[in-house]
Amino acid sequence: MAERSDGLAGAGLGLRRALLGPLLSAENPQADFLEVAPENWIGVGGRLGRQFRELAARQPMVLHGLSLDIGGPDALDTNLVKAVRALMQDIGASLYTEHLTYCAADGHLYDLLPIPFTEEAVTHVVERVQRVQDIIGEPIALENASYYAQPHADMSEAEFITSVVRRAGCDLLLDVNNIYVNSINHSYSPYEFLQALPLDRVRYIHVAGHYDEAPDLKVDTHGTSVIAPVWSLLVEAYSLLGPLPTLLERDFNLPPLPELLLEVEQIRQLQHTARAVLPGRAHG
Repeated sequence: MAERSDGLAGAGLGLRRALLGPLLSAENPQADFLEVAPENWIGVGGRLGRQFRELAARQPMVLHGLSLDIGGPDALDTNLVKAVRALMQDIGASLYTEHLTYCAADGHLYDLLPIPFTEEAVTHVVERVQRVQDIIGEPIALENASYYAQPHADMSEAEFITSVVRRAGCDLLLDVNNIYVNSINHSYSPYEFLQALPLDRVRYIHVAGHYDEAPDLKVDTHGTSVIAPVWSLLVEAYSLLGPLPTLLERDFNLPPLPELLLEVEQIRQLQHTARAVLPGRAHG
C-alpha cells in the first residue's frame, strides 16, 4: 500500500505501565514506535502522566483501544471518541485503532466478542466506524479479532472484514497471531485466509504469543513468547505486503525489558530480510 506520513516504521512494542521506567531510563529508543490503550491514559496526571508524556515526546505512539464496542447494540460512546481525539492531539499520536468486535450490551462485558458475519452487521458497523472517523478526523484501523464461537454467518470471516473495511473507508490492523489462533480453532488455512483479506488497506501488523489449551484450542492471551508458526505467518505477510511496521504485543507475564526486546529485534531482522528480497516494496 502507499507510504503514510504517520511516523510508523520498523518494529514497535506495546507499552505497559511496568515498562515506563525501563524505557525512560534507556539512553536510546528501545522500539521504533509504541502502542498504548487510550483508556489507560485518558485523564492520567501526576507522576505517571508526566512520565507518559515524556516518553511520547521521545518517539512515535499509536493508540489501540479496548472499549469502543464498534459492533455492539449500545449507543456509540462519542464521549470516549472525543477523549481519544484529545489524547491523540495531546501526545501527537498518529493513529487510533480498535478491534472488529463488540464488548458491550446494556453495559460493558469486559471481553471482545465476535460480530455475526452478516450483511446487516456490516451495515451496522460501517455506520458506526464512519461516525468515529468523523470525530477523529481521519481513518481508523480495525483489527481482525480472535474468537472461539461464531453466533451466525452468512459470509466468511474474510468477506465480512473486507466488506467492513471497503465500505467504511477504514484501514486494517493485521494481527497474524489472531489469524493463526483462529485457523487452529476453526480449522482453516492461515495462509489462504491471509491472502483473502483486503491487504491494500493494512496500516500495520501485530504479532503476539498465545496459550495452548489443547491441540485444537489456542487462546489469544498475549502472555507468552511468539511461536515459530506465527513468525512464519509474519514472513508470509511480508512477502505479500513488504515489511510493514510491526508491533510486538505482550500484556501479561511481562519478562524483563531486554528479553522483550529480543523479540522486537527478531521483527527487525525479518523486516531486513524482507527488504532484501523485495527491495521495490520496502516499507518503514
